[in-house]
Amino acid sequence: WQGREGAAPYSTLVPSDEVTINYRHGLPVITLTLPTRSERCRFTVKPMVTTIGAFLEDVQQEDKGIERAEVFATDGSKVSDATLMEVLLMNDFKLVINNTAYSVSPPVKDKLSSEHATEMEDIKSLVHRLFVALHLEDHQVRKERELLQKLDHLKEELLPLEQMKARIMDSADAKTSRLLWVGLALMSTQGGALAWLTWWVYSWDIMEPVTYFITYGSAMAFYAYFVLTRQDYIYPDAKDRQFLHYFYRKSKKQHFNVERYNKLKEDLAEAEESLRRLRQPLHLRLPIQEINDKD
Repeated sequence: WQGREGAAPYSTLVPSDEVTINYRHGLPVITLTLPTRSERCRFTVKPMVTTIGAFLEDVQQEDKGIERAEVFATDGSKVSDATLMEVLLMNDFKLVINNTAYSVSPPVKDKLSSEHATEMEDIKSLVHRLFVALHLEDHQVRKERELLQKLDHLKEELLPLEQMKARIMDSADAKTSRLLWVGLALMSTQGGALAWLTWWVYSWDIMEPVTYFITYGSAMAFYAYFVLTRQDYIYPDAKDRQFLHYFYRKSKKQHFNVERYNKLKEDLAEAEESLRRLRQPLHLRLPIQEINDKD
């Protein structure tokens, strides 16, 4: 017989009982007879990390008289040495040592280790519960201390920025208010001038076209405002826009870093929210009254 992909022929096919596979402590143990030493030898492999090539090297190192060691699938195709043992042990295969082929039938791992797996899951669950019971409170206290220190540090950094921001906002608000009053004064002056020209200097027949073009010019100004800002000329929005203009211009003059201030405010809000969640009664497993006393 000759396997596919140019494999060398072998002359003897040995029954599967010569190579046995058993699972101990969750790991497969392959037992086979070394040809030169004529003795049974066990090889424990780690299926998740051990490749077929590494396993065959261990066999050859154990018996220096082995000149050829290969693995073939049941259809006769050679299995790559880079294949993990976990994949190999899923199906039957042939192990060729020198000129002897061993037919191997791995056991079904799930059936053999189901009881062991159940025990391991119970142990893991118990260890997890013990760890939570012993270390949860210490972890929460340590985390709360870290959050409180972070809050203090952020508040210290924000204090001078808050003071500078308050001064800049007062200045911007004052300038915006002055601009609004100036606009009201100009509109009042314009109305008084038109009334004086209409009743005392000229007649309505002369002033009517003037008021029309003033109204049309105002409409053009409002439309230009929309084109430039993509916003309707609404007095509260226009006031807020002008306030922001004064605020950022004043911030630039006084070297107030708006981006850094916003980042610190976001970090402060995030830390406060983390502390609030940490102090929830369900997380601390404490009565609500005790939490309120802490706060």
